[in-house]
Amino acid sequence: MIIVMKPNAAESSILAVTQYIEKNGLKSHLSKGEEVTIIGVVGDKSRISSENLIVYKDVDRIVPVTESYKLANKKFHPEATSVKVGNTVIGPDNLTIMAGPCAVETEEQLMTIARAVKSSGATILRGGAYKPRTSPYSFQGLEEEGLRYMRTAGQETGLSTICEVVSQEAIEAAVKYVDMIQIGARNMQNFILLKEAGRSGLPVLLKRGLCATIDEWLNAAEYIISEGNPDVVLCERGIRTYETSTRNTLDLSAVAVLKERTHLPVIVDPSHSTGAYKYVPPMAKAGVACGADGLMIEVHNDPAHALSDGPQSLTFEKFDKLTKELKPFCDVVGRSFE
Repeated sequence: MIIVMKPNAAESSILAVTQYIEKNGLKSHLSKGEEVTIIGVVGDKSRISSENLIVYKDVDRIVPVTESYKLANKKFHPEATSVKVGNTVIGPDNLTIMAGPCAVETEEQLMTIARAVKSSGATILRGGAYKPRTSPYSFQGLEEEGLRYMRTAGQETGLSTICEVVSQEAIEAAVKYVDMIQIGARNMQNFILLKEAGRSGLPVLLKRGLCATIDEWLNAAEYIISEGNPDVVLCERGIRTYETSTRNTLDLSAVAVLKERTHLPVIVDPSHSTGAYKYVPPMAKAGVACGADGLMIEVHNDPAHALSDGPQSLTFEKFDKLTKELKPFCDVVGRSFE
């Protein structure tokens, strides 16, 4: 449930309500606007009485919440959340671009790509050090060595950095080197990993599972937030359907639905969703047009010889052309992008 306090409610009234909630073994979640404070109740609501709450001073009304996710729910937190990642911010008024190779291959390769994507407008360097591949014989990543390269590239270019993690050990390593961790599609419902990500102290990018519904996705985000980490960004990267013309089907309607249901930032990955570089620019533009807070784009200095996902990676020239073409779309939706 949500308890809506009257405009300019006294701090003593807010405190009295939260104390009642917590005394009964539940958690309270405060969301303070300029005038109105909302108190979200997390836990077994049968332990408290709406009739008892409504009589507290400055309580305006009580609103039931039927969704199983609470902390990720826009009803609990009406204002859009912004997530700080290193020296940049994701949402709600700017467009953030994460760009880089699917897999970190060498330090020289990563530095070359980092300099190029920064010059074209990216503010976050993406690079995979742990690669959960479909085939066990495919390149699995450089692991901690790759993370060290990510840190060096971030320090030398000023880019913030993000890397996927696949285990508790990977999280423990990543926190020493990068600014943000990513939970990939295959691990979206790895609830143990989600909890560990919530305890990591780093912002988390949560990709949508291959066949996950939006509610399942938001409940996965709830696992992270419930561990005390509010800095979660959702990434639509395509879902599996009967269509085979693209690698996955990019569900841009999910962006609109999420903007209605959650306060968390939402970004779009047109690279993994389409699996082909020629489809990345139109889908990136569509992502911006439908309200995404950012894009994750794979860029490689030599896509034909990339160790992972070369066919969907943009060259430096194509990436630079795309970022220039995105600016009019940002203007239309009122987002800043330099």
